[in-house]
This record gives sequence, structure tokens and C-alpha cells, in this order.
Amino acid sequence: MVNKLIANMSLDESLIGININWTKYFPTVALIHRHLENVTEQLNGWVDNPLQQSPKLIHEINKTACEIKSNADVLVVIGIGGSYLGAKAVQDALTPYFGLQENGVEVLYVGHNLSGTYMKQLVNNLNNKEVYINVISKSGETMETMLAFRVLRNYMKDRYGNAHENRIIVTTDAKSGHLRKIADQNQYRTFAIPSNIGGRYSVLTPAGLLPIAAAGINIDQLLVGARDATIHFKEVQVERNMAYRYAVIRYELYKKGFQMELLACFEPSLAKLQEWWQQLFAESEGKEQKGLFPSSICYSTDLHSIGQFIQDGSPILFETMLHFNEVDMDYFLPIEGRDEDALNYLTYKSFNEINAVAKEGVTAAHADAGVPIIQIHLKKLDAYHLGFLLYFFMKACAMSAYLLKVNPFDQPGVEHYKIKTLELLINSVVYKS
Repeated sequence: MVNKLIANMSLDESLIGININWTKYFPTVALIHRHLENVTEQLNGWVDNPLQQSPKLIHEINKTACEIKSNADVLVVIGIGGSYLGAKAVQDALTPYFGLQENGVEVLYVGHNLSGTYMKQLVNNLNNKEVYINVISKSGETMETMLAFRVLRNYMKDRYGNAHENRIIVTTDAKSGHLRKIADQNQYRTFAIPSNIGGRYSVLTPAGLLPIAAAGINIDQLLVGARDATIHFKEVQVERNMAYRYAVIRYELYKKGFQMELLACFEPSLAKLQEWWQQLFAESEGKEQKGLFPSSICYSTDLHSIGQFIQDGSPILFETMLHFNEVDMDYFLPIEGRDEDALNYLTYKSFNEINAVAKEGVTAAHADAGVPIIQIHLKKLDAYHLGFLLYFFMKACAMSAYLLKVNPFDQPGVEHYKIKTLELLINSVVYKS
């Protein structure tokens, strides 16, 4: 069945290789839907967030982005996980491969690793450039983020003196947390992450919107797409809600013994979108020894690396193929008089046309090998359709987790690693002293 949507988006489930009794899911999906739509739930704020965004807030974000673009060469975003992946995903998807987006500033990311080499080279790269900082953390307790903020905050003080305060923007909880306290004490400008929205669901809040706007991307169009998706995916009937259909298909394949989902894209600029999707589903579902392992692949590049395994290896995975049918730029193959490379049969075909044929070939080959394939089609790779897609994945992910009977909004495993790392660091300091 192909489900057509208002956003020129469709779900093709014709190659999943299984029959699903949709009727049996009606009561379960309806129950979960009502729970998700309950705005009083602790972390359900993202569900209606695109509809509730204040025009004043969006104006302030766009105004701040314009200030950054007028006064800086680079915006350094400090954050990890949901505090940077969403913004980076949209930025990479919608900016040129080489150079900057028109009317955009260079946006760099730090605080998502503990590499001293990365930090040193980033700081060196900032010399001779005008800089703004946007640190993003709801709690202000994430080690990677706060270590990077300490380094860059001192860098900004040394470089700009008292004027550094105007160049540091803090995105954090509205009322509490270490970062809120630092911002208030130093009079740093702030944007609030709603307390009822978790990090990996926060791309459509100031956590994602300010860096995206600074990169030169139209956040108004991004939000229009997300708002349309919010309205559309309020449909309770699973047969008419593509996000819920995707969730049920994943769950059915999981019950059939599949252990991994590959999100396959055909445009390299979508690599960070895939990473955002991986975090969203891994942290939401991977609990209590349950859940699919989310991974990603970029074609045709990866056909020449792990494509062989997908085709003929252990039958542990299925693919979700993401297609954007229109992209802004293309390149046509020139004619070669002597045809030394034997490619003249493709003369006057464009790379995108050849890529489209490759998509068909990959799909057919993998389907022949028995790999279940879900296909998601969107009309165009632009801000509107990307906003629609981001919301689609969030709604589908929450439904998927609840079908597994796990909480989509906590991450106990992540918290455990933080505790263990802190214990080791404290012990190392005590031992040395």
C-alpha cells in the first residue's frame, strides 16, 4: 500500500515481504495515540510544540541569527546528542557541500567528543575570525558539553574581555540547572528548552532552530512543514497515519526476528540526518534488552563496502530507504569523441538521473535477496519537507517504543555511563593527590 500525504510524501510498504493484520493493531495504536496526545504527560511537549511556537520566539531567534551573521564569521555550537545532532542534520542537508549557504555563517560544533586534538584544532581555527558561542544543555551537567564550554568561555574572555558576554548565547532550561545558574550570574543571553521536551526531541525548539537559522536556513519553512506534520499525524487510525504504519511495520519485522534497521539514503548530505535518526530510535527503544539496532548507509558509496553483506550476508536486517525526488542541483555527463571510457551511451544523462536508476537497481537486487524494504518518498529536499520528515520520525519513534512497552523518553543506559565515568575521574584525582 502507498499512502499519499499532503506534504508530497508517501510510504511504500510493497516490499516488506510480510502480511500484517492491521485490524488487530487498532485498539493498541489508539490507546498509545491518546497517551501521546495527552499534553499533561511529563515529556510529551514536543507533540504539539510546532503548533505552539510563539511568533515572538521565532522572531527573536531570527533576529539573533541575523546579529550573529552581521558580527561573526563563525558560530560555535557546544552540545552533544540531541543538543547538536538535529541542527547539524538540517544544516548539512540544506547547505552546499563546498562553501556556505547564501546569507549564512559558518557553524562549527564542539562538545560532542573528548578529543584534545579536536579541541586544539578548533580553537586554533577560530583565530583571526569573529566568533559567537551557543552552548546547549538542558541540565548543564553533561561532561563533554561543559568541558568544552569552560575552554571556549575562557577563550572568549581572553579575546573579547567584558564584551564576550554579548557573544555567548545559552540554550538551557528556563528555571534550573548549572547552565541556567551560570547564564544568570554572568548575564548571558538565553533561550529556553521547554522542560517537557527531551533532548532528542528538541530539534524544533531553540536548541535546533538558532544554529539552523544562523547557517542561513529558513526556519519558518522548516516549522511550516513540522506544523503540517503535527496536524496530519493526529490521525488516530493506523491505516491513515503513515507514522504509525511505519512504527507497526518495524515492530512486526522485529517480532519476525530481524535485529537491525538500516536507514538508506542516496545523497551524502543526509549523513547527519541519519545520525540524528539513529540517536532518536536507539535512545528511545534500546531498553530492557529490547529494540532494533538502528544503523545507516549511504548509496552508492556503501554498495562498495558493506553492500555485499546486505545482499548475501546474515538475514538480520531490513532497510528503510529515504528518497528525495528533487534536489536543487545536477550535472550532465559530457560527450567524449573517442568514447575511451565506453560511457557515451550515458551522454546527456544527468548524475541525478543515473542515481535514480541506481536506486531502482539496488531496491530490486535487495528485494530479490529477501531483504524487507520500506520506502519513504518526499517530493523535494528542502526546509519544508525536512521539517515534515523530522516530525514524522519523532511521532513514529514514540509509537515504536510504546509498542515495545518501553519508555521513549528516558535513557538509563546513558546515565549509567555518566555515573561510571564520574566515579573513575574522581578516583583518579583522589589517587593522584
